[in-house]
Amino acid sequence: MLALYDIGMRIGRRALNALAGAARGDAPSKFIRFARGQRKAIAEAGESLSHLDRKKPTIWIHAASLGEFGIARPIIRLLKNGCDCNIVVTFFSPTGYEALSIKNCEDVDCVLYLPFDTNVNVKRFIDMLKPDCAVFMVSEYWHSYLFQLHKRGIPTYLVSSVIRPDSPFFKWYGDLYRKSISYFKEIFVLNEDSREQLGKLGIKNVTVNGDPLFDNVILVANTPWEDKVIKNFAQGHQIFIAGSVHDDEDLKMVTALANRHPDTKFIIVPHEIKASTLRHLEDGIKGKLKFYTQCDLETDFSNTQVFVIDFVGALAYIYRYATWAYIGGGFTKLLHSVIEPAVYGLPVAFGPNVKRKVVTQQMIKLGIGRITATIDELDSWFTNLKDNPSRLKEIANLSAAYVSKNAGATRRVVNQIKEDICVKS
Repeated sequence: MLALYDIGMRIGRRALNALAGAARGDAPSKFIRFARGQRKAIAEAGESLSHLDRKKPTIWIHAASLGEFGIARPIIRLLKNGCDCNIVVTFFSPTGYEALSIKNCEDVDCVLYLPFDTNVNVKRFIDMLKPDCAVFMVSEYWHSYLFQLHKRGIPTYLVSSVIRPDSPFFKWYGDLYRKSISYFKEIFVLNEDSREQLGKLGIKNVTVNGDPLFDNVILVANTPWEDKVIKNFAQGHQIFIAGSVHDDEDLKMVTALANRHPDTKFIIVPHEIKASTLRHLEDGIKGKLKFYTQCDLETDFSNTQVFVIDFVGALAYIYRYATWAYIGGGFTKLLHSVIEPAVYGLPVAFGPNVKRKVVTQQMIKLGIGRITATIDELDSWFTNLKDNPSRLKEIANLSAAYVSKNAGATRRVVNQIKEDICVKS
């Protein structure tokens, strides 16, 4: 099975190389940026990894994208504080890779694209990286990587996993997945049901741990941060924030709500800064709209209803300026972080696709979050909260208790890693 998988990966890699070479234009799509990143991944890894201090143990952290890096971030911070080590972070998505490369995260020694999961790539990459430990986020089952890590005796962990009865492990084609998940030294899952599902596969090295993302949002919320331009826009007003606006459905919901409530100021943060998204907002919003990159400290926002943040990387901090939140991605399988606004005590609305989201379902039960599948549902939810300070305070208290209860998952993951790495070093 692994040999067939490798053939498929090699075909995919060649197709990507062809696309990357043929693409033209100064503003390539996310997919083209991904293809170009894969084309240079091995060469870039060789150059960057050559600068690591090899006297220190090297911990490899892999996240699919920027969202999953939010889970890894507190783990990295705690590891760096308690262990003299190299931290190498890989991404499969250009969004995460680009954001971290630009921000130059101080706790990360090296940021790379994960080279395509072919047997040749994997061997070369691990030979260059020489990890003492590997930590994969959520659902990253890269079969060739996991096989090689296991073969070389490198302890590997899976963090914030959710295993459901409809997961690939229980399908007729799931042999490779079942084999791969058995290679993890420890699997940290979000709920008891996931432990039970893994038990059906005979896997016992499972810890019900909760989500390190809670520790990350607490860290972010407690970090002093201010943007004077955004502060100027928000000054003296309650703000509705639409974060990680993901697709056309999100755009329709947000623009319609803003148009129905011209007396409310809105901050809109697209998940990706695309010309089509910015054009939709500019054309669809009836009130006066400004883009962040067109403003400065002298900008007059007195008649501006909607402020669009047309850069990425600061959303988790911007929530502190808001009173209510809508989170994008809920009309797809990619609902974005609902914990980031909750840590500030904001009530949170989102689209209907939450079946696979444990935390989101918990927030719904507590009354912190609400599914709003139509604009009328979103409008009703917002209208009932708009002039209801007692309910807003109640939600804020519920959110604070919920976040506090779920803190501490990071420490348990890091303690396990340190047993393998830092004690030995």
